[in-house]
Amino acid sequence: MVQGKRLVQTFCELVSCDSPSYGERAVCDYLKQALRALGLTVTEDDTAEKIGGTAGNIYAVLPASEGMEQLPPLLFSGHMDTVEPSRGKQAIVHEDGTITSDGNTVLGADDCAALAAILEALTVIQEEHLPHRMIEVLFSAAEEVYCIGIGALDYSRLRAKEAYILDMSGPVGSAAVQAPTILSFEITMHGKASHAGFSPETGIHAIAAAVEAAGQLQNGWLDTETTRNIGTISGGTATNIVPDCCKITGEIRSFSHEKACKVWEETRQAFAAAAERYGAEMEACHTVHVHAYCTPRKHAVVKRFEAVCAQQGIACGLRSTMGGSDNNPLSEHGITGIVLATAMNNTHSCAEYTEADELERIANITVGLMCAED
Repeated sequence: MVQGKRLVQTFCELVSCDSPSYGERAVCDYLKQALRALGLTVTEDDTAEKIGGTAGNIYAVLPASEGMEQLPPLLFSGHMDTVEPSRGKQAIVHEDGTITSDGNTVLGADDCAALAAILEALTVIQEEHLPHRMIEVLFSAAEEVYCIGIGALDYSRLRAKEAYILDMSGPVGSAAVQAPTILSFEITMHGKASHAGFSPETGIHAIAAAVEAAGQLQNGWLDTETTRNIGTISGGTATNIVPDCCKITGEIRSFSHEKACKVWEETRQAFAAAAERYGAEMEACHTVHVHAYCTPRKHAVVKRFEAVCAQQGIACGLRSTMGGSDNNPLSEHGITGIVLATAMNNTHSCAEYTEADELERIANITVGLMCAED
């Protein structure tokens, strides 16, 4: 079925395409050409214009084979962008089958492994004339920046109500069925400047107010499903000036959307109270980037994956993840999916690597899912 050498070659070619977030033009063109060569109907949407990038989302369709038309379509998705440092990356294939970068960039297995696996699965289906249901393919832009690309998608064009998103680290055969709401915030404390040596009493110390509020808040795990992190704090202009401004940024994640919003309100109130005590003013804003979802373990999208793994002798494990993915916005639009581990390790670092055997496993799983008759 899957041809390992061809799969690795495709992966290496994808890695060689520069594809930072908002700059996926090269990999987008590669994918469009490859999909069209496989007989899919391919379109690129206008997301590039909407988000200020160089490439839109790719949407492609392979009609069901004869006798499979009655089965509902399935959506297979991966993202085109990679985190920095990513420009000039090259894949180095080692004798033991491990694939790394040269150490100066990320490898880009996140998410080139997904792109290569989906292309290989489609190639196998076409070569071997395997019966398959209608297959929809979605390759998104700017996923690494809080799923900006898929957020601009016209969801009305999607027919599938079930999806497999190839975008998770860990051993192939594992999958995420739950992911959190991710909310970021920015708070600015406005105080009053004065000379710190001659008249400190006439100033309002914005940093002191911010630090007092931050010190009252627990960071890290707040309970078994919620985290808060104050990530940056900056302010002041000189060592002899009482700072009149301080900016704080942070993030909240929770498997409960309502709880994430509640923690944000508690955070805002803590800074508002500190501002009042110091006689400062406060500005606060937040952005909900993705909403939490939980896919039932008895759902067909899960059972199908478990069955395919069992057929191929691959250990299957279902879990929750505190990371977001394109599955979050898909879920918001009524599409039920899970996120598959996709032969990527040490992601978001220059120590990222993949393995040829794992690439073959995820490609074979993808073939099995595309051809499943349940």
